[in-house]
Amino acid sequence: MVLFIKNMVCDRCIMVIKQRLAELSFRYEKVELGEIHLPESLSDNQFNILQQDLHLFGFELLNNRKSSIVSQIKSVIIRYIHSDDETIMNKKLSVILAEKLNTDYNYLSSLFSSIEGITIEKYVILQRIERAKELLAYNELSLNEISYKLGYSSVQHLSLQFKKITGLTPSQYKQSAKEHGRRPLDQVGY
Repeated sequence: MVLFIKNMVCDRCIMVIKQRLAELSFRYEKVELGEIHLPESLSDNQFNILQQDLHLFGFELLNNRKSSIVSQIKSVIIRYIHSDDETIMNKKLSVILAEKLNTDYNYLSSLFSSIEGITIEKYVILQRIERAKELLAYNELSLNEISYKLGYSSVQHLSLQFKKITGLTPSQYKQSAKEHGRRPLDQVGY
């Protein structure tokens, strides 16, 4: 059985979910971004206990199929943006989403827009800009390396999108990164 979890955006989230499952004595096969794989189904009581417990940590256990698909889309996008695998970054996201979710991309795109109020493409841009902020704050990569890492065709393309979203150029942001800060990944798009 697979349970879908909203607001899982990083490895620390996976660690917290694993700790909570252990604390509640729930057996699991694996925990991934947005998913818990269980060896057997939960009773309604167990589901409610887990739902209430995870809510205390900012997670939401999804039982609505459409919401769970949107959560899966977000998880795939976040993994895509944070991937260091060049073969993944060179593949079209629409193809990756269709393959991972085994669903037509047009349906996924329409569903995502109807539930989130923004397009998948806009969500990807927002995630890329948050990732760019993170990389700029670390000050380990040049802007050229960051644009390449995030799949931009040029530094200029990254800079234009960055300024459009943040109101600052990447250089201006880098100089005042602490002042402007970053947003948690589960709040990007809101």
